Amino acid sequence: MPHEGNGCDKRQWVLSALDQHECRLTRYAMRMAGDEEAARDAVQHVFLKLCDQSPTELNGRLLPWLYTVCRNKIVDQLRSSGRHESLDSPESNALVGREPDPALTAEQQDLGEWLRELVEALPTSLREVLDLWMDGFSHPEIAEITQRTPGHVRVLVHRALTRLREHPRTCEMLAEENSPEQLSQPSN
Repeated sequence: MPHEGNGCDKRQWVLSALDQHECRLTRYAMRMAGDEEAARDAVQHVFLKLCDQSPTELNGRLLPWLYTVCRNKIVDQLRSSGRHESLDSPESNALVGREPDPALTAEQQDLGEWLRELVEALPTSLREVLDLWMDGFSHPEIAEITQRTPGHVRVLVHRALTRLREHPRTCEMLAEENSPEQLSQPSN
């Protein structure tokens, strides 16, 4: 029979995980599902499932486990609604910092919007691994979450970054950044 303190410890563990990871997991779920209600349902499902887990079983693997359960729930939701796009087919809301200069703020917002559109245009398999990579997950962690090999994840992240870098508008922006006028101006 479990010791009463263990129940309190487990409850604290689940509540701590909820406090630390709910927002980030919800953003991931929103990007995957494209629907706020489905995303919130998936995240709720994840934390209900966590109540059935043991902290010792997930020792050091909590975050990948949370994302794996969330991903699987969303894939199931998409399949059942008939909206499932294969995550392996060949086919965020980024936060902009507050700047005191309104022109700089507008420029950053335009750039942020353009980057979101560019990332959203990536095939789902590339967008998914890029989102996780940008959230700070390692290649092995992404592999565990997406049920791929770390090598495959590295290839997908590389392909996503290459597509972003080789996009015509990116090339234009980089050319403007390295124009002779820009290069001749002293930097502060």
